Amino acid sequence: LCSGGETFPSKLIGLIQANNIPNYTLSNLYGPAETTITSTFHLVDIRASTKYIPIGRPLSNYRCLILNAFLQNTSTHEVGELFVGGVGVFAGYHGRDDLTATALVEIGGQLFYRTGDLVRLDNSGLLHYQGRKDHQIKLHGQRVELGEIEQCLLLTSITACVVIKWNDDHLVAYVQSSHIDEQELREHCQSYLPLHMIPSLFIILDKLPLNSNGKIDRKLLPSPTFSSMHLTNHDELLLPMNENEIVIHHIWCDLLKQKQISTNTNIFSIGGHSIVIMQLFHQYKIQFHLNANSLSISDLFQHPTIIDHARLIYQTMNMTENINDYDWSSLHIIEASASFAQERIFLDEQIRFSSTDNNTNNMYVIPLMYRVSSMNNHISISQLQNAFQSIISKHEILRTALYLDINGSIAQHCLDTNIIIHEKQSSRFSIINLPDEVHEQNEIVKKILTQSDLFDLSKGHVINCHILRHHQSNDSCTQNNGDLLTKDDLILFTIHHACFDGTSTSILIRDLSLAYQSSDLFPIDDNSLQYIDYSIHEHIMDMTLSQEFWLLELKGYNLTRQLSLPVDRQRSSTNQQRSGFASSAQSP
Repeated sequence: LCSGGETFPSKLIGLIQANNIPNYTLSNLYGPAETTITSTFHLVDIRASTKYIPIGRPLSNYRCLILNAFLQNTSTHEVGELFVGGVGVFAGYHGRDDLTATALVEIGGQLFYRTGDLVRLDNSGLLHYQGRKDHQIKLHGQRVELGEIEQCLLLTSITACVVIKWNDDHLVAYVQSSHIDEQELREHCQSYLPLHMIPSLFIILDKLPLNSNGKIDRKLLPSPTFSSMHLTNHDELLLPMNENEIVIHHIWCDLLKQKQISTNTNIFSIGGHSIVIMQLFHQYKIQFHLNANSLSISDLFQHPTIIDHARLIYQTMNMTENINDYDWSSLHIIEASASFAQERIFLDEQIRFSSTDNNTNNMYVIPLMYRVSSMNNHISISQLQNAFQSIISKHEILRTALYLDINGSIAQHCLDTNIIIHEKQSSRFSIINLPDEVHEQNEIVKKILTQSDLFDLSKGHVINCHILRHHQSNDSCTQNNGDLLTKDDLILFTIHHACFDGTSTSILIRDLSLAYQSSDLFPIDDNSLQYIDYSIHEHIMDMTLSQEFWLLELKGYNLTRQLSLPVDRQRSSTNQQRSGFASSAQSP
């Protein structure tokens, strides 16, 4: 028995066993038409776990590559696009040279078909289908693989499903089933998926629409109707019963643009999503004067009605909790408004220091220079480069871009590690040969610190490592193969102040040392707090008391007037951006 053409339905095994089919073998086949139908196979072991059936290994005379966006090989368990090469790869599309050019890629002298399918390789060398590349979307700053959500839903009793992005704000799951409800599906997703991947709405149909090829036709799926769901899903409108419910009801109606919402309505059924939950979270803290982190965002997700939220807030207000004992957790977001410090530095650099004059370039550079003090240190350049890349991978702020969004606000975006490290045009790690004369060495350092392309905030280029090497004799080069630093060589880090300050130095050096000493990849905790988490917290802090304090302290001062400092000459009306050094000496 062979299964092919669609993702292997694990329920097929149960159906075969229920019909007592004797003496059979079951194979899962995979392959697009462009590779002559079948290019991989997997012999299904019905005694093993059948939750996720792999598509297996390539057939004879076929070769499969899993590549990332830069056509580089991926590691084990890393998701990438499947490229198929071998005798079955087609010659091209008839009369469509443009399509052929995008579909066929030459790698190592061999033609490969770009399938558009996302797969990963497990420790046994088996390929696992993860979904379509064109079904990978970005929602509220998060990358979402729709196929992963569909695979999760198929673990329930449903027979088929499809998940789509709706109006750039929502995930909508269409499910084919006659004996499951939305609550059961939502609870299942909450058990297996991150919060941002849980669909806002589940639409249950008796049968999903199919096209002439027997595949789900997304164009024929019925449009979701969020606005009326709260009226049709409940027999009667439940009104708020206490003060907390009244306040929460008002906040919900405000955010969701509704006149009336039943207190037992699921927020996701009326257009709610992860950003709305975060907005509610911040509103609750302000309206109910809650202590920082005394209320959990995940609890709001898991209990999505006005009644539930009122109960959670009541418990929070009556709970005495020491905030110092509370464990903060990462929000797992990659886009947000810039912090106040980032906004100030970004604007200052754009307005005051945007001149191309070298004297004003990189006013916000933080240089850290270290000298190799002994020949016994044995610092490897290649190992140091790997450690440097590990630091960029661990700390999102070191690969964060700042830019103006479409609303004119300053935003930050944490870029993917691979994009930063493998960017061809960037020279974040460089090796420079130093001359013998000290004054020429100083000129080289000065030139580095003032070069116009040292940073690019719009591309997340905020940190560099420069290896400054003294001239080596042929003997010393032969001895260490040119990879080891010698005595008095310099290591110069240049870091933009928008992502770094004096307190950060000890953290950078500590993590760099740990990464250098480790032969494996530097361990990265996905739940560790990042600077973007602080930025979110900073924007939602209640600054009322602080503002009142400083307004009281500065009462009577004219805050719009310039300070009348004593000067010995007339101040220029234009900012000439001039600075320099001055020294004085006094005789005893």
